[in-house]
Order: sequence, then C-alpha cells, then structure tokens
Amino acid sequence: MNATAPTALPLLESDVLRTFVAIADSGSFTRTAAQVFRSTAAVSLQIKRLEETLGQRLFIREARQVRLTAEGEVLLGYARRLLKLNEEAVANFLKPALSGRVCLGIPNDLSTRVLPGVLTTFARSHPAVQVDVCVGRSVELVAKVDAGELDLCLLETGNQGLDDGLGEVVHTEPLVWAGRDGGLAVRRSPLPLALANPGCAWRRAALDALDRAGLDYRVSYSCDQSAGQEAAMIADLAIAPFPRGLVRPPLRRLDEDHGLPPLGDYQIKLLRGHQRNDAIEALATQMIQAFAQG
Repeated sequence: MNATAPTALPLLESDVLRTFVAIADSGSFTRTAAQVFRSTAAVSLQIKRLEETLGQRLFIREARQVRLTAEGEVLLGYARRLLKLNEEAVANFLKPALSGRVCLGIPNDLSTRVLPGVLTTFARSHPAVQVDVCVGRSVELVAKVDAGELDLCLLETGNQGLDDGLGEVVHTEPLVWAGRDGGLAVRRSPLPLALANPGCAWRRAALDALDRAGLDYRVSYSCDQSAGQEAAMIADLAIAPFPRGLVRPPLRRLDEDHGLPPLGDYQIKLLRGHQRNDAIEALATQMIQAFAQG
C-alpha cells in the first residue's frame, strides 16, 4: 500500500506580497490601491485571501490607518526577502535587450499618481532604456508631441483647446464631488469651489454641471494642481470635482448625500508621437497594462 502523499503547502504570490508590503509601508489600503493601480476593494480581497491562506489576521484596521499584527510583522520580513530574491532571480536571466531613450510627457495631476509605479517597473525590466520626463499642461504636451519633442504623452480628456479625438483611452473613472468628511463647506451658499485654472477638464465639468442644475457657486480657491484642491478640501474651505480614485480620508464623496449634479466620466489617453521603436512601444505597453490592472 502506498503511503499518502503529504499535502503541498500553498505558494505565496509575488503580486499579493507586493500589495501586502505596500500596505504595511503606507498604513492605508486606499493609498496602496492607487500605487498598485487597483481598486480598494480588489486590494482588500487580496489581503483577505492571504489571511485565509495563512490562517492569520495580518492587519488591525483602525479609523484612519491600518497597522500590522504580530503575525503581520513576521510575514513582512519574509515578504521583503522573497520579493528581493525574486527580483534577483529575474535580473540574473533577463538581459537588457532594449536600449535607447524615450521622452514621455505627463500632466501635473498624473505625475505623482501614475509615474512612480510605472517608471520603477519599467526601469527594472528595461534598465538600458533612458526615460526623460516632461511634466506640464496637456495642451502644452500635445504641442511638444507635434513638434517631435515627445515620443509618448498622457492626456486628460476635456481640457479646453484640446482635441478629445487624440490618443488612445487607457483609463476611465467617474468624476465625483469631494470634500472634508463631516465638513461644512458643502452646506454653504453659494457653494465654495476649489478648482484648477481655466482650461482644466475637471473645472469645465463642474461649472457646466452646476450651471445646468441652477446652483449658486463661487470659486474660492484656484490652483494648478490637484494637491492644491486637496489641501483646500482638507481645510474645509471648499469642495471640488475629483476622480473617484483620488478621494481618500479625510475626504469623502459628497454627491450621493447632498444632491450635487453628476459630473460624468474622466478619461486618460495615451498619445504616441511620430517616432516608433521597440523602446517606445515597451513603455507604452507598460503604461497601458498599469492602468488596465486598476
């Protein structure tokens, strides 16, 4: 009679371990979701399955942050070592087949949201490719593409003076009203708004929606980047139109509870320049995949 074969232990997936480490470092499921281009629900499901696999609770969820349990602390050490070992193994076999230079344009609001994760991954997979980044307004970036100064460019649709037919859609999400959780700005009249400067798609969508709804408003805070709008909302000086994926504590969505008009969808597009080569296409593919995983 053959002896019963021992049950194989489950394997820990690198993708899940990266998410686990990111949450441990940031103390937030929401911030991690933005970093790994997934929804908060998808990140939570990854951790739930990891906890079920190990039979241990890994995080303690508190009001404004999450922290590791004792078992989570132990796993964090293993996770960092496993990810490092995986990186070394892959680097040992993959040679830098691609080389060259790629000039990438990206709007201000996307530079901190998208760029770090994509460029980190690309640098690991294609270390011999030099990526030069230009951050600016979408209209200005399109002009640089037309002039041959940029090989690739991310665009936000709806900007004044920009042809929305340009580029390939790589990301779509709802544009929503956001403000301080428990704040009073949303109850004021006229409604105080924190908006980007004229020409911004978010500004245009917000003002058109309020005008159609016949709601009184005033622009109490103007800035060039979403970080400025976020600061105004956290201070409860105003509310603002924001992509749903950027709304995180202490901010929250307001449109569902306060009768604010819908703003529609917000899209990000990828525009290719005149020059085409393998290095450019590799970075384009990396960015498309990064958005698709969200």
